[in-house]
Amino acid sequence: MRTFGFLLLLFIALPGYAQQTKSTKALLYYIARQPIVKTGKPPLLILMHGVGSNEQDLFSFANQLPPQFLVVSARGPYTLGKDSYGWYHLDFSSGKRVSNMEQAEKSRITILRFIDKLKTLESFDANRVYLCGFSQGAIMSYSAGLTRPDKIKGIAVMSGRLPDDIKPKVKQTAQLKKLEVFISHGTKDPVLEIAGAREAKTYLEQLGIAPAYKEYSDVHAINREMLTDLIVWLRKK
Repeated sequence: MRTFGFLLLLFIALPGYAQQTKSTKALLYYIARQPIVKTGKPPLLILMHGVGSNEQDLFSFANQLPPQFLVVSARGPYTLGKDSYGWYHLDFSSGKRVSNMEQAEKSRITILRFIDKLKTLESFDANRVYLCGFSQGAIMSYSAGLTRPDKIKGIAVMSGRLPDDIKPKVKQTAQLKKLEVFISHGTKDPVLEIAGAREAKTYLEQLGIAPAYKEYSDVHAINREMLTDLIVWLRKK
């Protein structure tokens, strides 16, 4: 069962436009779009879905992403149901959303180890690794990117939030200030409210990071405008 709906608007894919591969040899199951523009060491973009979804969701627009990227869409490590996965469990039994922070921390470490494992399976520039997540995947992008800017060059956060428990793990270094960040969020989001995105922007600016920040008159979703802005941001990488 999906805890809350993944309201991704599906865009038209271009069949045959890119080579798709999949692998079970890494720490996380993933599918990949190989770079359209062949270079020796392409940049890597890892897509991370929301809770209750799977690796196919964000991969639905993989062929629209800039052609120089190796695009990898990873499946969350926790099974929630048929074709339903997450990066950690959520508990609503108290009437409030309670995150399993032990699982969240394990997933943060797994994502970082996953990047290392990918080096043995795919060809990419280890100095140009980007994370892109929606909802819970966006939360994991914050958690992994802010704590290990030596491994991750940039993060794209779509309809997410920055968890308070990760802040003590963030070290103010020269590398952190160079972290490239794209934040996008709907002002009518009933799941993760816009206030969280605005607070994250302020926090990042206090760290010396200047995020690209976009708001949309929408709910908990990736709409066409958000996707377009993401593509524009990625084209500069």
